[in-house]
Amino acid sequence: MRKGVTLGIALAAGVAIGAAQANVIAPDDVAFNADDLEVSQSLTGVPGDPAKGRDYFLNRRLGNCLACHANADMAAEPFHGEVGPAMDGVGSRWSEAQLRAIVINSKQVFGDATVMPAFYRVAGKSRVREQFQGKTILEAQQVEDVVAYLLTLTD
Repeated sequence: MRKGVTLGIALAAGVAIGAAQANVIAPDDVAFNADDLEVSQSLTGVPGDPAKGRDYFLNRRLGNCLACHANADMAAEPFHGEVGPAMDGVGSRWSEAQLRAIVINSKQVFGDATVMPAFYRVAGKSRVREQFQGKTILEAQQVEDVVAYLLTLTD
């Protein structure tokens, strides 16, 4: 391949990636619907990847969702939590917009009684691991990926 063509392809890819990143909704700009139970707009405009979302759900250093939520899809994995509800059938019980709201900031949906962390919020968090102080636990696309995974867990 000629050098000019290669450079053109690389520049086009960079512009496409930059454009996708430019459309990311910042944590402070997330718009919850009036009832506070839904976030209708995707944080990135890019569809979530359920396989990646499953990995984040399981990852003990990132989402760590399995620490609190039992999940039959991950029956072979150790240490399922019982703090939160089981995830079996969650994709049938909640809409995409509702699941996105819960992952972004569960306290906005369930109130202060929930112990679930806000995965896409910077300010107002408590008991935050040092590595996540001043930033979100999940990036915007990771939220979309987790939501896509949760939507696969249907009855």
